[in-house]
Amino acid sequence: MRLSDRLTATVMHATARFTVRYGDDLRFAGRDLPRPRRRTDRTRHRRVTSYEYGEGGPALVHLHGGAWLMRHPGMDDWWCRYVAATAGVRVVNVDFRTGPYVTYPVAQHQAHDVAAAVAAEDGGTPVAVGGFSSGGGMAAAVCLQARDLGSFVPRLQVLGVPALDLASDVPAGAGMISPGLRALVRRVYFPDPATRAEPYASPLLAPDLTGLPPAVVLTAERDTLRPDGDRYAARLRAAGVDVVHDVTPGADHYFLTEDPARASTTMAMVADQVRARLVA
Repeated sequence: MRLSDRLTATVMHATARFTVRYGDDLRFAGRDLPRPRRRTDRTRHRRVTSYEYGEGGPALVHLHGGAWLMRHPGMDDWWCRYVAATAGVRVVNVDFRTGPYVTYPVAQHQAHDVAAAVAAEDGGTPVAVGGFSSGGGMAAAVCLQARDLGSFVPRLQVLGVPALDLASDVPAGAGMISPGLRALVRRVYFPDPATRAEPYASPLLAPDLTGLPPAVVLTAERDTLRPDGDRYAARLRAAGVDVVHDVTPGADHYFLTEDPARASTTMAMVADQVRARLVA
């Protein structure tokens, strides 16, 4: 790893909790929930802490974004509170490890292992898996791992503006997710080019998508990651998977914060899907 890359990634990792500011206008529900409880689960790569909103019962295991370089699950506190309050389920927000301190597939393994541990509770707990951006790609990878390992059966996957193809370049342009950021992520978290096309790194390139859980795929019109989500939704449908695909018009990668009025409808739809798959 280049020294300059390590320094850049280290700063991004260390300052995420101070520099990442979004979602304050989206706190439509859940403000009155208490602080999340800490839990720890054993994984293939050490024990992992998660933050649990709500108590017992069906759960959405959530994976935050940050390009596999920012370790800050609190960036999605607003979303976890909203889902817990609106869908009436528990939300487990996973604090998986990121670059530059680990490389692929550590975060993917940790995310799967925590989700499997939640699913094993009380003799079998209904579980959905979701995330935004890199976390959306991780959620897809968790579902692939669960199918391949036979570890548990997710009831739903929520893929928000997901990064699903790390083997390909993102298009140049004015989008938030730039070719430069993609190159940095590859060098720091996916340093071995041979692994970037593996299914758990790039779920879009998985040869077989049959047997995966129903999906909600959220993409944004101007997002450079939109082709990932659009193509994945189409491939899931072709594989016989039930898919809800919602595209936010006129928006870039921060698709919810750019139009809070439209976001309220999108968020309510996702909460309804989570409730229907886990509770109803």
